[in-house]
Amino acid sequence: MTTRQPGHRPAGVAALLALIFAGSLAMAAEPTALLRDFPRGQIVLETRGPRCLLIDIYVASSPEQRAQGLMFIESMAEFEGMYFGYDEPVGIAMWMKNTPLSLDMLFIREDLTIASIARNTTPLSTERIESQEAVIGVLELNAGFASRWGAEIGTRVYPDLQP
Repeated sequence: MTTRQPGHRPAGVAALLALIFAGSLAMAAEPTALLRDFPRGQIVLETRGPRCLLIDIYVASSPEQRAQGLMFIESMAEFEGMYFGYDEPVGIAMWMKNTPLSLDMLFIREDLTIASIARNTTPLSTERIESQEAVIGVLELNAGFASRWGAEIGTRVYPDLQP
């Protein structure tokens, strides 16, 4: 375990958060008007192969947006998802209440690698889905995405680095 001074954030985490919030807006259609006030951005997953996958994301940046998440969303495009980010590593518990989509939840470590994946979550469930360690974020994608595209524990996550 490493120790850090209070308020110290590794450069990778700061860069990811800054670029997510300032990221380019995706041209993909929004799945519903319920998400129109969410900030948009992009994340790149470097999966086995190697292959880089560009994901258009909604960013749940406020407590209200985190509480709403993807509730009531009935569909998303293949390369679309939602990112829940945190300033410091924390243990995270999610649920699927009022979420009719089955999802893959990718829990992201401070070093910007995937720590664990909750695959094919149960729609509308209130069962807790917990990170297996302290993480800085969760990326929610359509169920089966991780298997289809080779995202696994250790996969690197990058912000969109467009100028």
